[in-house]
Amino acid sequence: MLTLTEITGNLLLFFLVFGMSATVDIHNLQSQLKNKHAILTGIVLQFLVLPLLGFFVVNALKLNHPMGVTLLVVTSSPGGSYSNWWCSLFNADLALSVCMTAISTLLSTIMLPLNLLIYATYSFDDEVVHSLDWKGLFTALVTVISAILLGLFTSAKRSTPEFNIFANKLGNISGILLVMFSMILTSSDSESDLWGREWVFYIGVAAPCILGLLIANIVTTGFSLDKPERITISIECCYQNVGIATSVALTMFKDDELAEALGVPLYYGMVEAFILSIYCVGAWKAGWTKAPVDEEFWTMIAKTYEVSKEDDGSCGTEMIGENNAGTAIKSYDAQVSDAEDQKNNNGSPRESASAYTLFS
Repeated sequence: MLTLTEITGNLLLFFLVFGMSATVDIHNLQSQLKNKHAILTGIVLQFLVLPLLGFFVVNALKLNHPMGVTLLVVTSSPGGSYSNWWCSLFNADLALSVCMTAISTLLSTIMLPLNLLIYATYSFDDEVVHSLDWKGLFTALVTVISAILLGLFTSAKRSTPEFNIFANKLGNISGILLVMFSMILTSSDSESDLWGREWVFYIGVAAPCILGLLIANIVTTGFSLDKPERITISIECCYQNVGIATSVALTMFKDDELAEALGVPLYYGMVEAFILSIYCVGAWKAGWTKAPVDEEFWTMIAKTYEVSKEDDGSCGTEMIGENNAGTAIKSYDAQVSDAEDQKNNNGSPRESASAYTLFS
């Protein structure tokens, strides 16, 4: 029977994933399914490269049972719910990010247990492998998949700006509460305090994230993917769903081992946030994002450049998606100016001006 701690962790995980999934535009998700080259590259990096990096780190540094198993779960759990937020915030390929998150989470039902079984078997003795709580693992996976499906279904049925904003806030608040919940449980034992551990903990947990980001950039650049796609795939590769690892740790470990295990997803989450902040700002300044490199920083953060155009032969259609909420924003200054110029020259602004469609 699930304890109150386990129920609380899984509920927060559910609302986190549901909130993020409910902001997804179904039509954009469907169109990105055709981008097979980028998606396959991301899948290989997520399910082969990063779990292998976790395995190498666990064995090279001889991490103990709670720390090693939890790190293997972290590196085998792609599709972090906040990866979409990072791609939106720094103007990478947001639609690709949402598509990869949905696909990777569904594939995790097979690949996460498979990777964990393989690497745990070669990292620990049979007793440790047999003690793995597969019920807790699948409970976390079912929670995530249910939240994604329900979020996408709800988004399709109630695609309104008000609902998208509400869902996004629900996901953000749940994510913050899940982190705070982990911090409270982690600090429950003074000897297992997050900042009072051996150096192998900090190096071991951070290494897969940093190496994964580096390898992803090398691979995507070698395949000559579009620069915003490179950023998205790199983020998706190293940004893991630490919520799954947190829920698994809550189910698998008790007392001192629980506090030690919970420190892994908590610290990994801090590392990925810090590393990605530096990476995304550098990518923006290098001209890899959709935002102009000479834009003011706070303007770039607040404004979206997620633009797709459809040409019907007589006019263009630009669709702009808002960061974090999925609602439409677009400045009409340029539109009005263009229409006035065409009116002065041709007297027919309706025929020559671009038609702008806003979507949520």
